[in-house]
Amino acid sequence: MKIAVDLFCGAGGMSEGILQAGFHIAFSSDKSSEVALTYKNRHKQLGLIQGKNTWFEQMDIRDLSGDFILKKIKSLDMFKNGRQGKARRKRFKKNNPIDAIFGGPPCQGFSRSGKRDPNDPRNFLFREYLRIIDELKPRYVVMENVEGMLDMKLYIEGLRGTNYENVVVPEILKSEFKALGYKTLDPRLMDASDYGVPQSRKRVIFIAYLEEEREPKYPTPTHIGEDKVTILQAIGDLIKDRDLRENLNPQFTEYQNASILGRTRRLDGSRLQVEGILNSELSNHTNIVKERFSLYREGEDANSLRKRIKLEGIDISDKLNLIKYIEKEMEKLAVNTEIDISPEIAMAIDEVLNDRDYIINSLKNPNCIDELIDALLTKKNSRTRLNRNEPSLTVLTIPDDYISPFENRTFTVRELARLQSFDDSFEFLGKRTTGGQRRKEEVPQYTQVGNAVPPLLARAIASEINKSISAKNKHKRRKF
Repeated sequence: MKIAVDLFCGAGGMSEGILQAGFHIAFSSDKSSEVALTYKNRHKQLGLIQGKNTWFEQMDIRDLSGDFILKKIKSLDMFKNGRQGKARRKRFKKNNPIDAIFGGPPCQGFSRSGKRDPNDPRNFLFREYLRIIDELKPRYVVMENVEGMLDMKLYIEGLRGTNYENVVVPEILKSEFKALGYKTLDPRLMDASDYGVPQSRKRVIFIAYLEEEREPKYPTPTHIGEDKVTILQAIGDLIKDRDLRENLNPQFTEYQNASILGRTRRLDGSRLQVEGILNSELSNHTNIVKERFSLYREGEDANSLRKRIKLEGIDISDKLNLIKYIEKEMEKLAVNTEIDISPEIAMAIDEVLNDRDYIINSLKNPNCIDELIDALLTKKNSRTRLNRNEPSLTVLTIPDDYISPFENRTFTVRELARLQSFDDSFEFLGKRTTGGQRRKEEVPQYTQVGNAVPPLLARAIASEINKSISAKNKHKRRKF
């Protein structure tokens, strides 16, 4: 049995891949109560029972210690009972009872989307991760993070007192791991779509290993070019409109079958399946929103749509709800004395109020005034309609950023979970979504999905670690 620890585990994307690769997760931790509900429920489904053969601790990593982790693992029933328990206890008399530790410290401070703040306290949680590694001395270490970590520079003090001043994170990690007795592979920027995930999601992977262990390798891509799994191949069977579904997805694809049957087995080797489709609730879109979604072509974002309208014009004659909405927006402009509008806009407003066909005719023509386009599209620029014949863009934590290529709606939690390569039996618990300032504190289902490491990417990485451990163990047996 190969023992693994998963820190910053979230809802359990990394854990799914670790289990699929043949590891036993003896300890895991995250500070969020919402993800704890999902994580513990999933492990219970799989036969990983709290206190019996695994331990989950809801705790901030700054309060966690290696001694605490080892104490919780040693207290598990699986290390107490029978011959197997006795054999397992022996390994804790050795220096390195943990085969591998996996973790993805929160990455918002490293992200290239939005403002990057080198002083964001979340940037320094990887130092806490290093501290736990130093205390546990696992044989292998895997660390996952966003692409922005590669060029983020920090001022930080290392575990052994080294002061790093304006040094990029990869160099800090390499130096710190060396001080802790580890060799490292050069960090690798990996795209999840290269490993069977229907999503172009790039993540930086760091791998370290004790000096006496075998050097692991990064996994070789298994899906290149046309072999990559597309959105249609991944979720075509989840289209709500029956006629459209039967036309576009007449039979289950290999990926869909694997998702339904399940890639993660129970501890007894059996498959876990559930009745119905979990987490499939639709968002309640207004008719105006549905009509606005219908304006987008596949692969088009809000900026591209706006440019197309400016160059080609657009026909909204059948969008009755949007036409009424634009009329009201123009009426607001007409009575708003705080806005200084040009004569051209004033004339357009008068035309709109006297003739609704003016809206239709104006938008059909190129170089329509911006005020009409603003009313048509709103000022939200992050929305994109995905292309069914390509892998998804990176799954995000906000559900209304992406429009389904098949229907005029956003994606369900289940559809996004499929795009992340979660099994259909994996149930996300807690609130479905949240908004406003609550996003800073709450971790609803959409956020749990968007923050997760894709299980198939995690499996590819963990499988290579498993190979190195198995090869070393086999060599030791031959030696004796």
